[in-house]
Amino acid sequence: MKDIRIAAVITCAPAGEIRANFNRMAHWAGRAKAEGAAIVCFPELNITGYITSPDVLEYAEPVPGPSARRISELAEKERITILAGIAEKDTRGRVFATHLVAAPGKKILKYRKLHIAPPEIGVYTPGKSIPLFEADGLKFGIGLCYDSHFPELATRIALKGADLIFMPHASPRGTCKEKFTSWMRHLPARAFDNSVFVVACNQACENRKQMQFPGIALIIGPSGEIIKKDLSGREGLLTLELKAETLKKVREHRMRYFLPRRRADLLDL
Repeated sequence: MKDIRIAAVITCAPAGEIRANFNRMAHWAGRAKAEGAAIVCFPELNITGYITSPDVLEYAEPVPGPSARRISELAEKERITILAGIAEKDTRGRVFATHLVAAPGKKILKYRKLHIAPPEIGVYTPGKSIPLFEADGLKFGIGLCYDSHFPELATRIALKGADLIFMPHASPRGTCKEKFTSWMRHLPARAFDNSVFVVACNQACENRKQMQFPGIALIIGPSGEIIKKDLSGREGLLTLELKAETLKKVREHRMRYFLPRRRADLLDL
């Protein structure tokens, strides 16, 4: 990788208010660009809102589709790569929690959430692939919310060549402090074990489905250290220039880069 400034957004995402949520996203994408970010990541389902009932079918869209097109147009206008979440409906009527990757001048790409949390079972369909993305010289993967609890996924993304894993969340319940304590149990481990940066952000506010989201965002270094955080609970933007040298120091250290020394013959990874 090369040095790159990235941004993570904490934003409100009322369920079903697609136009208003897009306008929020456009505002924060513009702010991220103004602060020099090349890539901006929004929370899981920030366009559709987090809906865990069959009502999601009313708002789910195909990809490509109207929201995907508007996100691509926004990425082109702002000249920034945008990672944003929608409920995606396919031709068979299945719904996926999907995160889109829209880069200026490029075809829109997507990641479908692999691990469906218990409240989402029967509403969302799990994806079946682990794509690797690249923008502005950065190779990255995506894990959505509940995905972050499965170490094998982060390892698979790292083995594909990722330098960073974005982990957008729509994680309700608890205070910001409680959510931070929860994230500290596993997110630093995903970074440390695989020598990658991890960037996580959550929704904020009440979503009009009786769910309250503690707004929080973290940027974690490849040694598992918290580089920057926002625990305010409010909408906001977390930006940071990630240094290639930080990653290089870890991966060139004979004792701290574990991934190449895994027992792939036994672990099937």
